[in-house]
Amino acid sequence: MAESEISTAAVLVIGDEILSGRTKDKNVGYIADRLTEVGIDLKEVRIVSDERAEIVAALNALRSRYTYVFTTGGIGPTHDDITADSVAAAFDVPIDVDQRAVDAMLERYEKSDLTEARLRMARIPEGAELIANPVSKAPGFNIGNVFVMAGVPSIMQAMMDDVVPRLKAGQVVHSETIEAGMGEGAVAQPLSALQDAFPDVSIGSYPYQRDGKFQTSLVLRSRNADRLAEAAQQLESILVGIHAGKA
Repeated sequence: MAESEISTAAVLVIGDEILSGRTKDKNVGYIADRLTEVGIDLKEVRIVSDERAEIVAALNALRSRYTYVFTTGGIGPTHDDITADSVAAAFDVPIDVDQRAVDAMLERYEKSDLTEARLRMARIPEGAELIANPVSKAPGFNIGNVFVMAGVPSIMQAMMDDVVPRLKAGQVVHSETIEAGMGEGAVAQPLSALQDAFPDVSIGSYPYQRDGKFQTSLVLRSRNADRLAEAAQQLESILVGIHAGKA
């Protein structure tokens, strides 16, 4: 598959609570896993504060660069939930209460319970399609190549079930993990040479400690299963040779 045919993505995490450390993000990893399942490469993650200008600038930068952009956070009922308005500003379209969103919320709330605050969650930019929310019913939305979802992990995950079928799936990336049985320093040079020989295989080195000794997990990833297998076989041979030399 040509690089130009590969779908790419970015995640824009929105919220002062993430930047302050008060809330720990649990969404990026989940989105990455779901995108990997359908062969879409997650290339960038940004975190921005609850400031309209910052959200608009980040969103416009990302949506012009990647096939898809996924945002999380800032679509609740409070005054600092400004994501929907910011997205509308980025696309230069009006935003107002959307009857489709109201109808969805009426599946959970009585009409009398749809307060002004709750109706903020029904404000959708003009031209957007809704993203179903089976958990709390207040929908997300999709406009252009941007998918706007909740920050609450259980709701975001439910929304992804509606989003994924809309995406253009790519060729799935295969991966293989090999334990080096040694620290990174011992394998760095031959690993670099192997990467040069297999430019179509991504080779990552991940060090860790076990029982006081440095160890390394080597992760190989490629859309070409045959090339992946060949690279993995050569890596295994390299590691055997290094271990033999140390004996």
